[in-house]
Amino acid sequence: MQEVSADAPNRRMKDPECIAFLQWALPRLQLRWPGYRKVRRQVCKRVDRRMRALGLGSVEAYRARLDANPEEWAVLDDLTRITVSRFFRERDVFTYLCETVLPELHALAAPQPIRVWSAGCGGGEEAYTLAIAAHQQRIPVRILGTDWDERQLVRAHEARYSTGSLKELPAQWRASAFEQQGEELLLLRELRANVELLRQDIRRNMPAGPFHLILCRYLAFTYFDGPLQRKVAEGLLSRTVRNGFVALGKHESWPVDVSGLVETQPGLRVYGDRRPDRG
Repeated sequence: MQEVSADAPNRRMKDPECIAFLQWALPRLQLRWPGYRKVRRQVCKRVDRRMRALGLGSVEAYRARLDANPEEWAVLDDLTRITVSRFFRERDVFTYLCETVLPELHALAAPQPIRVWSAGCGGGEEAYTLAIAAHQQRIPVRILGTDWDERQLVRAHEARYSTGSLKELPAQWRASAFEQQGEELLLLRELRANVELLRQDIRRNMPAGPFHLILCRYLAFTYFDGPLQRKVAEGLLSRTVRNGFVALGKHESWPVDVSGLVETQPGLRVYGDRRPDRG
């Protein structure tokens, strides 16, 4: 049985200790340290709280617990999840998606709705951004948002947001798509009607598809290690319709050893399907 340290409630993990711990633990979860460097303090605080809840007074004691209790790795895996999202995040990317990609896909899919998948949808901000854009242009869409974090999915279902999460959204969209409820803004019900939310871990399961547009931004290609990135990329590609699109974050890149997609606008990390026709 793990000995409980008397000073555990007052012990705080120092930054160098956390860095060393994450560099040891993340590869065992198929995650990569460089992706966590700038956001490590968010994870460190969670790990620190977990250690104190367990009555453990040192990082070494927590490592020993991980070695002795394999189920603790699943707890740590949940603690590593980063949830940062907002409407119209990276304005130039979403301007391109809304003004160019959606109309192009509408022409491709008509008269059927465009099928969109937002992988790692968090609180629903990016999925709902596209729902608003499609509604503005009268383009029919069916959007699926998936995430493993139940708390984020609750936020997405409620569709209530602070003004800060909408700061990049065009002002006219804020005025027409939301209603004020206290200090929060509630997305209108009709703009949620074509958005489905599902709890799913992209590392283990993906929706069947196919999709005309997939958003996988600041998830797999930031935090996952190389082999897992390739596995996810192959899964995304196989679920993209011919001439469809996959959008990553601007600071991410599609794996060079998974062919079939070409960046359509330099620097935006929006990739178009350019696989040769079968047959």
